[in-house]
Amino acid sequence: MKKANKIVAAVLALVLAFSFAACSKTPPAASESPAASAEASPAAADVKIGILQFATHASLYDCYTGILEGLKNEGFEDGKTCTIEYVDGQGEAETNSLAASNFVTKGYDIIIAIATPAATTSYAAAKDAGIPVVFSACSDPVAAGLVESLEAPNTGATGTSDSLNFDAQLKMIRAFMPDAKKVGVLYTTSEANSVSQLKKLTELAPTYGFEIVSVGVTDASEVAAGAASLVSQGVDCINNLTDNNVVNNLSVVTNAADPAGIPIFGSEKQQVAQYGCVASESLDYVALGVTTGEMAGKILKGADPKTMPVSVVTDSKPVYSLKNMEKFGLTLPSDYSSAANMDEEK
Repeated sequence: MKKANKIVAAVLALVLAFSFAACSKTPPAASESPAASAEASPAAADVKIGILQFATHASLYDCYTGILEGLKNEGFEDGKTCTIEYVDGQGEAETNSLAASNFVTKGYDIIIAIATPAATTSYAAAKDAGIPVVFSACSDPVAAGLVESLEAPNTGATGTSDSLNFDAQLKMIRAFMPDAKKVGVLYTTSEANSVSQLKKLTELAPTYGFEIVSVGVTDASEVAAGAASLVSQGVDCINNLTDNNVVNNLSVVTNAADPAGIPIFGSEKQQVAQYGCVASESLDYVALGVTTGEMAGKILKGADPKTMPVSVVTDSKPVYSLKNMEKFGLTLPSDYSSAANMDEEK
């Protein structure tokens, strides 16, 4: 019986290892593999960097691409001066938790976490071990409990915050849809960044003559019903936040909104280029990643994450998709004639 139990335990361990390894893959947006090179010098193993990306979508890939560049700017290049392990958490809490714990168990020098859920999971796993966490694309790190303040984190975690330009976004929606009244928002109730963003958007909306109609969901299984609810409430358009759960299931939202003639405005350019949104005031997530990587590099060189301020990125540029606009009979406002057409960027 003991022998049989040992065999079962061994098989389960192999299955778990295989499942975890399957998530550690190079994203399409990356120009090089994050896995350690077979020809890496012995010194490469001296610095170990874990990168955890919460889910599989394009804006987070942009962050990852920028992070590699930022690390390289600080002298940390995979297989040469460090070893980088990348894990795509695939939007699953258990996968993200396992990855973060694995980084800690292996004694990694730093964890870089892309998106708020990956950051909170990584920080929870790493804080007692004294491993610094550098987050990327975390909209409200204070509300998420990652830092005490933007100016003085004082927790062992710091990084970059993607603060959406809601003023410019609402101005854009008004220009594209002069008669619109109701703007729908689908958000995940457990994502601190989404709750914070919704509050800001709701406060600012009346300035542009909008009413915000919001529907909260708890996980991916509720996105379809949430989108259908917005449609049934007669919203004129939907505005996306940087909600990881919703963005990861954006095709479900467009499947409900498109047949009803309801356009979706995205929170960044990849949602316009790849996922059917008509336009966006977009942050540059590659640049955000570069800053994140450079911050991580400075910490690896001795900088104190407790005193390193969070870098808040607010600059945005308008982008649109003429192809997506045409589905809803929208025309490009003259004020946006110089905006980038994402149809031409593909």
